[in-house]
Amino acid sequence: MKTSELTGAALDWAVAKCEGVTVLPKMRGGCYVTLDRGKTVLLCYSTDWAQGGPIIEREKLGVWWAHHVVDAEGNEYGNHWYSETGLTDENADERHVCMEGETPLVAAMRCYVASKLGDEVELPKELT
Repeated sequence: MKTSELTGAALDWAVAKCEGVTVLPKMRGGCYVTLDRGKTVLLCYSTDWAQGGPIIEREKLGVWWAHHVVDAEGNEYGNHWYSETGLTDENADERHVCMEGETPLVAAMRCYVASKLGDEVELPKELT
């Protein structure tokens, strides 16, 4: 599936894969489930700021709203959230990515997944 189209549980699964988190195949409420020290934890990176926010900060992802714009040729742009990888001296060799989404977390998590896994992600059967 195209990374730019990931949403819900599929996006949360892809983020968990990037984070190296082993997830259980069972989903609850659109989020994946994992075990942390014997405790069940919901993985909702794309909807929970407590989970997605630290990734944005750690990865230095830029997130902003783009207002609706129509150029001279009539092409329409914007009216959604964008996220972009932040290039620093430490990660200058990494892939630069810009993604969009209907919320800041969706845009940022798509950007994170694309920067780690590329433009396409192979999903488990239960998510296709």
